[in-house]
Amino acid sequence: MNDQLLDFVKAMSDPDRLRIIGALSKGPLTAAQVAESTGLPLREAFNHLEFLEYVHVVLSHAAEKKQDAAYELDAVFLEQLARQQFEGQRQEYHLVTDANEETRRVLKKFLKPDGSIRQIPNTRTQYASFQVILNYVLASFETKRDYTEKEVNAILKRFHEDVAGLRRDLVDSGMLARERDGSKYWRPEKKVRPA
Repeated sequence: MNDQLLDFVKAMSDPDRLRIIGALSKGPLTAAQVAESTGLPLREAFNHLEFLEYVHVVLSHAAEKKQDAAYELDAVFLEQLARQQFEGQRQEYHLVTDANEETRRVLKKFLKPDGSIRQIPNTRTQYASFQVILNYVLASFETKRDYTEKEVNAILKRFHEDVAGLRRDLVDSGMLARERDGSKYWRPEKKVRPA
């Protein structure tokens, strides 16, 4: 963990500082306004603001008197910190070597470099490609295990934003089975005919 991130985590570990950040998220405030909106004593609010400025979470705009300075979140720093932390997190997808040539061609066409789905193939005009994509997604589910709808959605979210549509496609194709009320999903050992 780099020093900037360590300072940021330390700053965020205090509930009063989090309340101050919440207040500043609405716009610039003076120390007195922060104290009033958070219910903190002025001296305490000022000390927290100084620390948050020291770790670059907030900026202060100078005034004749320090107590009249306006503080605001340092959006540039926060964005830079977030970008550094998440840069390169989505790994590039590498096709499995045992896939046949047609499967590799379809996956290359419909997947982004990170393995998420660029576009779901049309079920009528691209049915074979659609089945390849569903089988690709299905590989993330274990047999002999029950999933809640929330767990299914979390897995599908990794592949595409339309989790409800993807979930329905898997169930309609018999690749996933579910209880009628949606309380339980599972991957059957053999493809089932939808009811």
